[in-house]
Amino acid sequence: MRKALRWLLALVVLIGTVGTAGAATAAQPEATDIKDRLLAVPGMSLIEEKPYPGYRFFVLNYTQPVDHHHPSKGTFQQRITVLHKDVSRPTVFYTGGYNVSTTPSRREPTQIVDGNQVSMEYRFFTPSRPDPADWSKLDIWQAASDQHRIYRALKPVYTENWISTGGSKGGMTATYYERFYPRDMDGVVAYVAPNDVVNKEDSAYDRFFATVGTAECRDRLNGVQREALVRREPLKNRYAAYAADNGYTFDTVGSLDRAYEAVVLDYVWGFWQYSTLKDCDSIPADAPNASDEEIWDSVDTISGFSAYTDQGLSTYTPYYYQAGTQLGAPTIRFPHIEKEYIRYGYQPPRNYVPRSIPMRFQPSAMRDIDTWVRHNARHMLFVYGGNDPWGAEPFRLGPGARDSYVFTAPGMNHGANVAGLVPEQKALATARILQWAGVASPAVQQDPSAARPLAAFDARLDRRTAEREPALRP
Repeated sequence: MRKALRWLLALVVLIGTVGTAGAATAAQPEATDIKDRLLAVPGMSLIEEKPYPGYRFFVLNYTQPVDHHHPSKGTFQQRITVLHKDVSRPTVFYTGGYNVSTTPSRREPTQIVDGNQVSMEYRFFTPSRPDPADWSKLDIWQAASDQHRIYRALKPVYTENWISTGGSKGGMTATYYERFYPRDMDGVVAYVAPNDVVNKEDSAYDRFFATVGTAECRDRLNGVQREALVRREPLKNRYAAYAADNGYTFDTVGSLDRAYEAVVLDYVWGFWQYSTLKDCDSIPADAPNASDEEIWDSVDTISGFSAYTDQGLSTYTPYYYQAGTQLGAPTIRFPHIEKEYIRYGYQPPRNYVPRSIPMRFQPSAMRDIDTWVRHNARHMLFVYGGNDPWGAEPFRLGPGARDSYVFTAPGMNHGANVAGLVPEQKALATARILQWAGVASPAVQQDPSAARPLAAFDARLDRRTAEREPALRP
């Protein structure tokens, strides 16, 4: 009996000790330095911190499951950045859909709401690639689940409203994230996001190229593109020398000839994606009488002869994989070029991915996204450029959408933004972003025309132009 009492007393003391220790731990003040708070998140580690006036900027790694369906089957390190303003400010969640920049930058919604910005590197873009790489785990749901886990991990630190955003493939990514996790974000701002619902039906692009800009500009571009194919043999010799000088190879696409035609066929698309009507003055006006040098320089400046080399393609393998499995890819006609000059046409994404990586297209993926947006969009803003070919197949809103908008900035390219909208739409878009972020003043809530970005424009920090990628990549 005495032994039992001693055992019971010891147990009570042990429980009391554990309880006291727990209480002592809970009573300790939480870390107030933002770096300490970020690094206290399980799975978060610091790569580097870079200074920027008025902010703190962190490059971090976050441990993610390779497969969110089966988290126990391996992890990888996903790179993210945090541009920290203040935990009392809203947070913008950005991805470009490709690699993340490790240089401090601020996206337009971040400037508008004067907030923090979390930026995510898309899975499978190096170094955020599992090793070994199981490419079947690169899909839009897995990527959306990456964002969901990052949001859940950082929401206790950044407790105010969150808005997701991205441009081009990043705009697509923000849309897919909203479709799969519609309760995470308070708003979505998707810039120049293509919506290729039916991969085999691309006539909208043909209609776009028949009317974009002016007849004079279209004629100049079409003339150079055609002439580059008419002069295929002499310009290919130059291409071969260029490749040899730079150590470029063509194993993935199959041949230098295929790569040459792919670059040339990107030319007109690439111009409208990254240039504006005023840039037509730089295009040779009389292509048949232009020198080989002029034709080469114009095509190289706009399309880039390195784009379809093995070295140029390798960075974008994850994009081409997704284009060939879920996202779809455009195919257009070239009525201004005689058939004998075109050997391959627009080549499918399969041609730009190493054959060792299996691919199978899933036609239901984009139909599902499109249907969801039409019927379920809430607090979503889509911004397109009037002269951007990727806007030829945009997202559209149906009767089920609420407090959502599709706006087009006249004359703008793939860098279209809220600032480029017509005044009434610009004011409304700015007001809605402020409202979704929880920082709209009473004056703005009453009158959207009073809406202005809350942070001053910073030429070093704010991005106002499209990030240049090789043509035919959104």
